[in-house]
Amino acid sequence: MEMDQLYTELILEHNQDKRNKRELSEFTASEHGHNPSCGDDLTLQIDVRDGIIKDATYTGSGCAISQASASMMIDIIKGKSVEEALRLVELFLGMIKKEVTDESKLEDLEDAMALQNISNMPARVKCAVLAWHTLKEALKK
Repeated sequence: MEMDQLYTELILEHNQDKRNKRELSEFTASEHGHNPSCGDDLTLQIDVRDGIIKDATYTGSGCAISQASASMMIDIIKGKSVEEALRLVELFLGMIKKEVTDESKLEDLEDAMALQNISNMPARVKCAVLAWHTLKEALKK
């Protein structure tokens, strides 16, 4: 199986998986993110306790890339410290901007590495980064 095909399957799988797409009954921060150029819209809820992200979820609608990116991000940040989550946001954004290309560093992004080639499709970049920018704003509060 080609890597592009494997990545495409991973994106579709995360888009269809709804375990992270729900509302939290208790959360410490909530942030809304919207991409007016394509209509992607999401609300991120996170539950941070003692500096650790205990849980995170999202609701909203959008293209497969925006939904998959949100799901992948949540899988990665659960159980991480706020500082580590912010580091991962910067790593992801650096990957999308092609500023970080070292595969060994990008491995920290786990499934989100599947979005690496989105940078070759400028119209889809905003879809991929929406959840990550939203998380960054939520954690800054």
